[in-house]
Amino acid sequence: MQPLAGVRILDLSNVLAGPFCAYYLASLGAEVIKVEKPDGGDLARSLGADPAMASKLQGLSFVAVNAGKQSVALDLKTEDGKEALRRLVDCSDALIESYRPGVMERLGLGAAALRARNPKLIYCAISGFGQDGPWRGRPAYDQIVQGLSGAMSVTGDENSAPMRSGFPMADTIGGLNAAVAISAALVRQRTTGEGETIDVSMLESTLAAMGWVVSNHLNGGVDPKPIGNQNFTAAPSGTFRTADAPINIAANEQRQFESLCDLLDRPELKTDPRFAVRQARKENRDALNREVEAGLSTDTAKAWEERLNAAGVPCGRVMTVPDILQEAQIADRDFVRAVGGATSKGAPLRVTRPGFSLSEPFPIPALPPELGADTRHWLEKIGMQSEETTA
Repeated sequence: MQPLAGVRILDLSNVLAGPFCAYYLASLGAEVIKVEKPDGGDLARSLGADPAMASKLQGLSFVAVNAGKQSVALDLKTEDGKEALRRLVDCSDALIESYRPGVMERLGLGAAALRARNPKLIYCAISGFGQDGPWRGRPAYDQIVQGLSGAMSVTGDENSAPMRSGFPMADTIGGLNAAVAISAALVRQRTTGEGETIDVSMLESTLAAMGWVVSNHLNGGVDPKPIGNQNFTAAPSGTFRTADAPINIAANEQRQFESLCDLLDRPELKTDPRFAVRQARKENRDALNREVEAGLSTDTAKAWEERLNAAGVPCGRVMTVPDILQEAQIADRDFVRAVGGATSKGAPLRVTRPGFSLSEPFPIPALPPELGADTRHWLEKIGMQSEETTA
């Protein structure tokens, strides 16, 4: 039995942060009912790199985080739609929403109203800035939050910063924070019968994930700066050129640095006053990097990767997404799974599982649902007619 078997979650969220959270919970065995507007559903249904799939409301952005869910189409602006949601709340354990703060309250469907109806309900609201504070009403997208959080200010180098992450980092981290909070609340719900109101701020989630950078400023008085592909905590630690391609090396410990010097056939670097101790290496990072790259220029990235790792010096090639997905490390651990169905080009439709394994393998999830595919089933179950609640 999966850890969240028997848990029912209503997913009223849109695009990424909330759906990502709900996908993780569904992967752990929760029954997730995605409540969508009848006209178009989740915006992500129309997003992704395959226009033909998007035109069928199965956009690849939607596919990524909605496999294994059910879909119920409700118009929450109608009284019947609201009543249908209330009845679904009566038989559910948790609800996730990502409306702008105040919207659900104006609909009469806020946390206080729904938890008064079902006291054990876990109500999780995900927003850009939280349910209160002077920014609560601002619209928020991932890139807006990346910029406001300071994450962009420390990404890139002095010539390219500020730079956004190459994936929706703030949305994803916000979704993970929500999944952790809901999981914790479910434990208490099972032991005490109490519900919870969870307020997830994407801004705060991102700042919390920047722990070292934030701590250096709060407690060390250091103004964080972008240093590109280098690691501000150690040297040599970052991205280096080889004879054919870049490689990441993290010689963060003294023994790792000394092993690196030996492998580069530069044992004298170990006693050079500029590099002999950790702080000196950080202060002379540029000079040390030039010496390291001179040694690495004699062979390929793959050859150095094998040699350095064998000697206990952490390293890895800088790979593309297609490259890493073809590696045996990914394939052998069943990370990418076909869920049935196909893309518009006839290739199997595939999703990734969560980034962890349990003692029992994750089951293959069902296909991402068609919009409203489960509406009739659930309306019949709660004693309502679909014509009255989806119009």
